[in-house]
Amino acid sequence: MNREKEGHVRKMVVGLVVVVCSLGALMAQGDPQPACQNCPATYIANEEVQAYARKAVAERLTDQQMRDVSIGKGHVGVGVVYRGKLTAPAQESVAEHDLVSEVYHIIEGTATLVTGPDLVGKKRRPADLETVRLFNGPGNNAASIRNGVTHELKAGDVIVIPAGTGHWFTKIDDHVVYLMVRIDPDEVTPLKDEAASKVYLSKPRRIGPD
Repeated sequence: MNREKEGHVRKMVVGLVVVVCSLGALMAQGDPQPACQNCPATYIANEEVQAYARKAVAERLTDQQMRDVSIGKGHVGVGVVYRGKLTAPAQESVAEHDLVSEVYHIIEGTATLVTGPDLVGKKRRPADLETVRLFNGPGNNAASIRNGVTHELKAGDVIVIPAGTGHWFTKIDDHVVYLMVRIDPDEVTPLKDEAASKVYLSKPRRIGPD
């Protein structure tokens, strides 16, 4: 075979490879596969939610994680948060999470929440903090939020707080209880199933200082 024919054949082979690759990509786009293969749904009864709320009051707890489940490309956490009356924000009580986004669904109570990305006096949250290790991963605390947006929350309201957005309760009229859904695409939080939740709820009270 002369050089001219060899060059022609080589071009044909390259062209076929390109066509096959293109067809493969198109077929892959036309036949998507589930991100989570054979994954079960997760059901949490209202009775369990209320048990967490009661535990929060009895043991003076704030944030508790009921579940943390894999969805194939990330984790989703579900928790219950109880916060008591607040007339003025606590020092450095702004929270911001680097990787985990949060959704609040207010169950009862009313509160004022300020959100925004511009944190004043930002400090890294301790890596050994329970909420960092188990609930929402690394992030920062801050003294306040510059040019923050104020939200007056009441029962039934929902607010979505993306990772990197500061959030800050500045007032709670009496108390507020909300369901917390955490989206963790980087899987920085540990999984927690129903069995682990039952064990947690069965533990003796851990009453201590506020």
